Amino acid sequence: MSGSTGRFASKVAVVAGGASGIGLAILRGLHDEGASIVCADVNQERLDAVERDFEARVACTMADVTKEAEVEAMMGLAVERFGGLDCAFNVAGASRPGYIVDLSETAWDFTVDLCLKGVFLCTKHAARQMLGRGGGAIVNIASLNAHVPMHAGAAYAAAKAGVEMLTKNAALELTPDGIRVNAVLPGLVETPLTRRHFENRDAHAAFMARIPAGRAAQPEEIAGPALFLASEEARYVSGASLLVDGAWAVTGYPDMRPFRGAPAWTPRV
Repeated sequence: MSGSTGRFASKVAVVAGGASGIGLAILRGLHDEGASIVCADVNQERLDAVERDFEARVACTMADVTKEAEVEAMMGLAVERFGGLDCAFNVAGASRPGYIVDLSETAWDFTVDLCLKGVFLCTKHAARQMLGRGGGAIVNIASLNAHVPMHAGAAYAAAKAGVEMLTKNAALELTPDGIRVNAVLPGLVETPLTRRHFENRDAHAAFMARIPAGRAAQPEEIAGPALFLASEEARYVSGASLLVDGAWAVTGYPDMRPFRGAPAWTPRV
């Protein structure tokens, strides 16, 4: 992101999943614009790197967003360390893909708990802190897959669709109390979690054929819209879903079966 507007001067934010990828880009943008930030993640090595890079106005903490006590403590740290909570960005997510006939209950639970339950818990406890301060802004990172299904992605797509509806429901409940809740739906973004799509030349070409912009996004290109939604510039925006996908949604998802192979399960004859 270019330039610093100071939009978040004197504001306090929490970024769940803030030590890499989109979360780290959001953290950098917040820091550049004057915010004090709690960075939460499950990767201690990456948290240590954030701590080294941002000595001032950033507090790092290990937190698993699927554990309510850890989420509550993460939001409480913002109040303890910086005096309150104005913005929360719920970014943490990952997937254990598999065709429906192959997908284990464990893999389903991992993906849905992290991508949907985690956003619920973060929204719940961020809102509890914000209600005592007269309002705030929550931004949930969903996905293009909230709208577009993909082979071997049933758990992820279902969870992200849930995040979008959870965002709308939270906006319905919380906007009267001054808490705006919005979602960003990224398309393909070049992050550590999507590296496999860039390392496989044929898979990468399949994605590029579907993205009218002709390239993947960089994390900063998702962070910018997320920061806008949390800023005063978007003070009349709540319950919105902002697609940030280079027009990908208008073309559909590529067929990834050639790169994943056939389902392992076969019917008994």
